[in-house]
Amino acid sequence: MKKAVAEFIGTFALVLVGCGAAVIGGMGTGATSIDILGIATAFGLTIVAMAYGIGQVSGCHINPAVSFGVLVAGRMSTQDFVTYVIAQVLGAIAGAAVLYLILSGKASGWGGSLGQNGWGPGYLGEYNMTAAFIWEVVGTFLFLVCILGVTQRGAPVGIAGLAIGLTLLALHLPGINISGNSLNPARSLGPAIIGAGSNPHALKQVWLFLFAPLIGAGIAGYLFKSGILAAQDVIPERGTAKSDVAPGASAPRKRP
Repeated sequence: MKKAVAEFIGTFALVLVGCGAAVIGGMGTGATSIDILGIATAFGLTIVAMAYGIGQVSGCHINPAVSFGVLVAGRMSTQDFVTYVIAQVLGAIAGAAVLYLILSGKASGWGGSLGQNGWGPGYLGEYNMTAAFIWEVVGTFLFLVCILGVTQRGAPVGIAGLAIGLTLLALHLPGINISGNSLNPARSLGPAIIGAGSNPHALKQVWLFLFAPLIGAGIAGYLFKSGILAAQDVIPERGTAKSDVAPGASAPRKRP
């Protein structure tokens, strides 16, 4: 239950702050507007904050793709994986719902956007489906390489949260114009469901952001599970054994 609550809160924060920065700060002009760098920073810094806030409880996955990569890498059980994903999706929906309530209080109204991901004509850089799919696979793969790499023995675990957050920030810089840069099925699903009334097209496109990140995460997880990217030392299982790293993504089981 502690892990589920932590994952719910972390994903809630990611959607509320990250998508909120995109929608409320916007991409327009004026003293209160922010650009791509500002939006990317909001997502990245939220990851940093949550990594240090809930990392010792759940490992701060706050992303079904991250949990899937960790599962493939052999670092978590199937039961925990299911629990994490349910909590993450519910957290994303709750975050999008709160953002919707806040935006509904704007006197001049707003266009109905909740920072949904998408592709095609009329969406940001207007890249096609193939470009969006490739980016979501490759971007998630690189994200998981960072996460699984900095949370294994021999890595500077104390700054793992910072490294992961900065990596997400960097991936947002090119990715926002391509697909809105999801790399996270829950982050896409929450706003797509809550915003379906004003933007049903985003809900129709959400399938890409459910499957493409899982492919990239699965490839990264396999490379660590197979030992290709794994360090020589294997982190001991948690329980009575002591470990110098946080749980979840940073506590792999011993390889046979």
